[in-house]
Amino acid sequence: MNELIDKLIKEAGLDANQAQKAVETIAGFVKEKFPMLAGAVDTIFSAGTKADDTI
Repeated sequence: MNELIDKLIKEAGLDANQAQKAVETIAGFVKEKFPMLAGAVDTIFSAGTKADDTI
C-alpha cells in the first residue's frame, strides 16, 4: 500500500494524509460493491502498510 500512497503523493499531488484516505476510500468502495472480494482487498491493501515497516 505504501507504493500506492507514494504514487498518489507524487502523481496526484496529494499530501500523505489525503493519499492514505484515498486508498482507504477506494478499498472500502471495492469491498462494498464486491463483498466477495473483501478478503482479497484486505490482503492486498494491508501489504506494505506503514505498520509493516516497523516490524
